[in-house]
Amino acid sequence: MNIHEYQAKELLKTYGVPVPLGGVAYSDKQAANVAEEISGDRWVVKAQIHAGGRGKAGGVRLAHSIGEVRQAADNMLGRRLVTHQTGPGGSLVQRIWIEQASDIAKEYYLGFVIDRGSQRITMIASSEGGMDIEEVNRTHPEKVIKETVDPAIGLRDFQCRKVAAAMGLRGKLMPQAVKIMKAIYRCIRDKDALLAEINPLAVNKNDQLVALDAKITFDDNALYRQHQINEMRDFDEEDPKEVEASGHGLNYIALDGSIGCIVNGAGLAMATMDAITLHGGRPANFLDVGGGASPEKVTNACRIVLQDPNVKAILVNIFAGINRCDWIAKGLIQAMESLNITAPMVVRLAGTNVEAGRELLESSGLSFITAQNLDDAAAKAVAAAQG
Repeated sequence: MNIHEYQAKELLKTYGVPVPLGGVAYSDKQAANVAEEISGDRWVVKAQIHAGGRGKAGGVRLAHSIGEVRQAADNMLGRRLVTHQTGPGGSLVQRIWIEQASDIAKEYYLGFVIDRGSQRITMIASSEGGMDIEEVNRTHPEKVIKETVDPAIGLRDFQCRKVAAAMGLRGKLMPQAVKIMKAIYRCIRDKDALLAEINPLAVNKNDQLVALDAKITFDDNALYRQHQINEMRDFDEEDPKEVEASGHGLNYIALDGSIGCIVNGAGLAMATMDAITLHGGRPANFLDVGGGASPEKVTNACRIVLQDPNVKAILVNIFAGINRCDWIAKGLIQAMESLNITAPMVVRLAGTNVEAGRELLESSGLSFITAQNLDDAAAKAVAAAQG
């Protein structure tokens, strides 16, 4: 789960990370009031969406008067901001963040991420702030510093000093950097975050480090115990199909293909998408119905998949263990009848009660396309979508 920049800054501030003075606004008038409360003679107006690249897309403006703040807010609010991360449709700007402008002397990158290889929190830093860390790693890998944290003892001061020195943060900046690094580490650990990133971490003209931008991503599986974080969730920034799917206990991720996938098990779902691609098709989604797929759950899965107008065919691939093939078959029959599905539906069943499931499909009188194995199912689904 992602949160907005202003939410990330407010959270990091509670851990002692220095951030510019600012406030959130939902209208141009409110933006002007926020700027007046902050005071000063320069402000930064930032569109709040769950995507990077806002500055290049016009989503970050520098204002030199209250009037310019109000004008910038009016230009952003209610408009769709298109960046390299939003796709061509963009994201609707419904709130903005106004903060005190900083006099920047130098920019750095600082982030913490769960490294799946080492299964530990890893600090990533660079003297090249303000850029995508992936691009820096590609063009100047020697400028990316990584430090793995032992979970048994946590992030140590000597590790922070080592990374800060490699970034070029010396003198009075060194203890500031150590404090910020340990604060971000505590945040990602305490809040079950997958990523906490400050880009840029800037040095102002007073030789003070300040977080000018912040991004935090949380583990969805831990939200049940992170009530404060769960309250920050902005459903308007998420795909409505994904939100609805989560409410039905389904794991759904929208993709850009034409073959809807309904599968049980994440690994089998990945294999199914690979098989579709191998036969020249493109999956329209990742959907895992999980281990206890009732007929109602299967019907909901079909309905959510068909909300995507790009879906030309559906591939159902079930290997039943905890599930039962007859449950799946009943759900598919129920979906075909109640949803009036006209798109071709290819079904491959295997495992518990497979014969009973196949018999239900065959005796239903509905136009299911059955398959014996995954390769056969993928080939038939691609042919159906193209036909």
